Amino acid sequence: MRMKKTFLIFDNDFESENQPLLQDHDTDDEWAQARPSQQFNVVRRVYQQDILNKDADYQVPEKPLRYQCKKVVNSCGFGDCIVNSLPIARWLPRYSLKRDLVGDLVAGATTAVMHIPQGMAYALLAEVPPIVGLYMAFFPVLVYVIFGTSPHVSMGTFAVACLMAGKVVTQHATIHMDLTNSTNSVLSTSTLDGVGYTPLQVLSIVCLAVGIFQILMWVLRLGAVSSLLSEPLVSGFTTAASFHVLASQLKDLFGVKIPKLSGNYKIIFTVIEVSKGLPNLNVAAVVISCITCVVIALNNELLKPWVSKRSRVPVPIELLAIVLGTIVSKFCGLEERYGINLVGNIPTGLPVPQVPPVELLPSIAIDVFTITIVTYTITMSMALIFASKEKYEIDANQELLALGASNVFGSFFCCAPFCASLSRSYIQYQAGSKTCVTSVVSALLILCVLLWVGPFFEQLPRCVLAGIIVVSLKGMFVQVKELPKFWKLSKLDAVVWLVTFLVTVLVNIDIGLGAGLAASVGALFCRAQKPYTCLLGRVLNTDLYLDIKRYRAAEELPGIKIFHYCGGLNFASKNLFRSTLFRKIGYMKPAELSHDEDNNLTRSESYEWDPTIGSRVHCVIVDASALSYVDAPGIKTLVSIHHELVASNITLLLAGANGPVLEMIERYNSLETDRLQLDTFPTVHDAVVYYKVLEAKRHDVTTTVTMT
Repeated sequence: MRMKKTFLIFDNDFESENQPLLQDHDTDDEWAQARPSQQFNVVRRVYQQDILNKDADYQVPEKPLRYQCKKVVNSCGFGDCIVNSLPIARWLPRYSLKRDLVGDLVAGATTAVMHIPQGMAYALLAEVPPIVGLYMAFFPVLVYVIFGTSPHVSMGTFAVACLMAGKVVTQHATIHMDLTNSTNSVLSTSTLDGVGYTPLQVLSIVCLAVGIFQILMWVLRLGAVSSLLSEPLVSGFTTAASFHVLASQLKDLFGVKIPKLSGNYKIIFTVIEVSKGLPNLNVAAVVISCITCVVIALNNELLKPWVSKRSRVPVPIELLAIVLGTIVSKFCGLEERYGINLVGNIPTGLPVPQVPPVELLPSIAIDVFTITIVTYTITMSMALIFASKEKYEIDANQELLALGASNVFGSFFCCAPFCASLSRSYIQYQAGSKTCVTSVVSALLILCVLLWVGPFFEQLPRCVLAGIIVVSLKGMFVQVKELPKFWKLSKLDAVVWLVTFLVTVLVNIDIGLGAGLAASVGALFCRAQKPYTCLLGRVLNTDLYLDIKRYRAAEELPGIKIFHYCGGLNFASKNLFRSTLFRKIGYMKPAELSHDEDNNLTRSESYEWDPTIGSRVHCVIVDASALSYVDAPGIKTLVSIHHELVASNITLLLAGANGPVLEMIERYNSLETDRLQLDTFPTVHDAVVYYKVLEAKRHDVTTTVTMT
């Protein structure tokens, strides 16, 4: 077709007038054979971006401040605020006894059975009496039921959270209580002389501070902050934290006494101290620890898979372990005959609420913020897993309110910062949990233990709890296997995992998390400095333009260089964009060979300008279809590139830019005197055809341009 004022493009599509677009084909080969026959030509004009905007009636979306304020006011009525801030007001009226009650009862009872041994064991990680772990399974859980949006996560104690809280307790508690004390004052938060802080007081202010931070994050709508912790970072951090948990249990596993350790390099010093105490190890404690670990491990590896195929209620092996351990200890006199350390006094009833020592808040703020981010990230990760399986939404900001309110309430009852437990959550989900009533059932059963059953476990050996903790860490230990996966997917992700893991293990938890965050930010910067760029070539008889290094059928058009850039063009990447573009099109070429000191030929890593490029390249098209963002320095770089190419008699065109990028260029041109005056096109194909027509007119040749 002869090109006149309106240029046309001939193209192919997948549909035929005589044949439907979708057909049933038995194999992929049949479908591949059927596609070529389903084609017809599409004829349209060659569009420049401004003409397309006019024909398609383009307009910038406008949202006046008055409209936005009205929308906010209308959406924040009293009723809406109640429903949005109290999710229980949404799901409770729709609760079905027939559909949901049985599953919630079974799951609640199953979860409560797991809460008892895990709560008592993990409380020791926080350097407080075991009964505190049961308080965490009751007080804050009730508040989470009101504000939480995930019905399947099991909230309460979690090893990593308790360990991080225990680190703060060790640093700031000036009056260290004996956790095996048999007096009734074991849970007293008051000091004898009014000077110093007990572990329970420090723990309570840690919990309060975490709750305050989470509520502040909810007010500021910072629910997306959990995305700052990437999957490699979380995996490396939790794996390393499991080694800290293991090190903290060595003294109970071997029945040795070691001094309290704090500060950095805690794992190294703990191993050294335990090694010094091995000549005095308690053989009975070692035997009990080994029996506990072996029995629970065999149950998890052999019995649990067999039972799960026949019943959704698992064998409560941890509960059986502490019950049998308590009975054996009581009737065999393990403390008197073998010197086994016992859990000690477990008071009945509920604790009296007390105000945490708020004057400690400035001293623990940094550590508390770390705990805040970790507990929120772990909880959100678990909640999103189950939400994906059950097809419901999790409100990230509402979860901040739920966690914050729960921690603030629990702090008045000596609780540690609570978090979702990986193992309990999976058991609760598999047991048939339907709604948050599961957590209510679990909390009521824990209440029965607090009121009547608690003293039964006073004779429980601590080495049994240590064995339960160690075996429960298996899921985090095996995350080491994820390192080869990260290495194959991305070397940078593997580096983030290794940095986080090694620093956390060798130095400390909070420093390891900080190092992991720094490594993640560094990985993002490295990726931003290495965006995907390539030269595109046209596939014959199509309007497809593909990477010439990856597609052998794609061939460059004579005299035209099509540069594809994927990423953002901003102040940080502008120099990289400019140098990469010039290298790709041949404007900058490697320096010539030179002789080194030994008279050997070497090639310099530097580049030099090629002033003859104008004889080989006549047009450069920047494919901006993958350009996500551009700022003012980025546009200035485009202006500079345009001037340099024009000076070499090279035409520069811009194709495929999205609406926000074009709007940013328009705003820049309205404010600056040195404007970016480029012809823009909706597709690369439009730009190519347009340039060919310009070339034909420039040479005053009547030609036919057919791009089929």
